Amino acid sequence: SIPIVSCLSIKKASLSLVGTSIVKGKRIVLIDDSIVRGTTSKKIIKQLRDAGALEIHVRIASPQITHPCFYGVDISTYDELISAHHSVEEVRKIIGADSLAFISEHALFEVAKRNELCTACFTGKYPTALYSSVWEANKDHKF
Repeated sequence: SIPIVSCLSIKKASLSLVGTSIVKGKRIVLIDDSIVRGTTSKKIIKQLRDAGALEIHVRIASPQITHPCFYGVDISTYDELISAHHSVEEVRKIIGADSLAFISEHALFEVAKRNELCTACFTGKYPTALYSSVWEANKDHKF
């Protein structure tokens, strides 16, 4: 069987889980809510590999975050968003996973059982007018 490891459980356990026999010699499925910058995923994957994981397959419960958020979620500038500049395959290589998949926007709506969700950080289609253009705001790193 393939152990399923939640990034949240690893973060809460201060990554102590990776030193156990749960990981050594195993194929791991790592599930997280999103990849924003990629730094946390990369760190966790390295620690899992150092603990002896044979394979690490990453599944993300959101579409790729490719645009900043103006609605209260602390999502960075374009420069910091790993998926704004890299394909899924490039992100996979950067974080060091054996495979990487994101949920589709369609599947997100199905799972949420809703007809309307803000998807601006996935699509760049903002539901309200912005105070300035996205590119102008990004130049000053104001979001």
